[in-house]
Amino acid sequence: MVTRANAAVQNTKTELDVCLGKTGTPVGKLVFVRNGPRVFTQFGYFQEWLDHADTFNVSADLAAAPGFQTRKPVTKEDSLFFLALGDTEPDAWGRRVIARAHAKRREEDPKLGALTELDYLCAVDDFSRMGALRLRNARGVYLESAPEGRRATPPMLELEKMLSSSRAVELGKETAQDLAYLRGKGTSLGGMRPKCSILDKEGYLALGKFPSVKDERNVTRAEVLALKLAALAGITVSKAHVAVVQGTPVAVIRRFDRTPDDARIPYISGATLLQASRQDEHAYTEVLHAMKGACANYVVDAQELWRRQVFNHLITNVDDHLQNMGFLYMGDNKWQLSPAFDINPMPDKDRESKTWLSEDTGPITSMPQLMGQASQFALSHEQALAIVRKQVEAILQWRMVGQSPDVGMTKQELDEFVPAFEHASFSAARKLAGL
Repeated sequence: MVTRANAAVQNTKTELDVCLGKTGTPVGKLVFVRNGPRVFTQFGYFQEWLDHADTFNVSADLAAAPGFQTRKPVTKEDSLFFLALGDTEPDAWGRRVIARAHAKRREEDPKLGALTELDYLCAVDDFSRMGALRLRNARGVYLESAPEGRRATPPMLELEKMLSSSRAVELGKETAQDLAYLRGKGTSLGGMRPKCSILDKEGYLALGKFPSVKDERNVTRAEVLALKLAALAGITVSKAHVAVVQGTPVAVIRRFDRTPDDARIPYISGATLLQASRQDEHAYTEVLHAMKGACANYVVDAQELWRRQVFNHLITNVDDHLQNMGFLYMGDNKWQLSPAFDINPMPDKDRESKTWLSEDTGPITSMPQLMGQASQFALSHEQALAIVRKQVEAILQWRMVGQSPDVGMTKQELDEFVPAFEHASFSAARKLAGL
């Protein structure tokens, strides 16, 4: 896919088929166009897909109509691709690995051109690409795929090798072998932290999240702690545990966009549902408005969304941007809120949400503010109090859960997270709950 550095590169056009699911049902055509400095993409649905009995609009910013539609990003930070495809792009860590690998290849072959956004999109391993959208070239080959099927997504026993290679990249000491091993295993789930796709001990697709050399606290164990507490608090989350590799904790979190038989579930982020630019500020009430027409069980999802806001506030998870919210396809052109992910207690952060509660109230900063908006999320005062009570009961166990075998934190490690769990807002929630 990487182009050669000559005059022809300045005017290129690449076409790829966009397919859906394990069976690879053809959906449409993706076109990447570069005319000198002008770069844009187009997408056109296949008529067969529009006529398909199970057809649905794969991206909120696409019209379900024949003919090519053009995408020009609003800012340099926004995706060049229609948003559901943009949700499958490698995250910052994945891009870092891809760029480093390409730089080493250019040292050996100076004729290689610079990477394009299409190169990054196509470098994600097909087996582990987020959601159900897949890319296929003119030869019928899925991008990027390994000849031996699952070989590109390693099993748990290779965690040591992945950790070693990831650490080398962070330290700037990676070899070509490290980069070749990591390339394609990046994810679309966001962030600069080192991570890889992996098959867990039961053979399910999972995410392995490694400690960073810059960490000052045990962030990987704390994320698993947060997921365990969220489950106790009645929030839908993925199965997670800590695996220890040569004394280093790795968070292993099962992917929620696959079924037990490896079928792929279509996925879009909250930003895609809202058709939001990555630089814009938005509110949960705006998400609610979009959910009313999109979600199969709107009331259930609206209540779950409020439940997550309360939990995030009480454990000081303030990185609640729209890319950290997702939706899974239910059928009949309807979606549902995906399990919660990227939940991290942040003891050194101000307790202020990144996504506003409403356009009138601003960021989430207090329990009275959350309680005052509960009715907008289809909750009575009594229902909201019941949710708060269950969350307080769960979070009160944070030290005990942190020391459980699946998390494995020491007392000293837990002490470093006290400001995230024990604070004035939690005291206010406890008072509300009568506990």
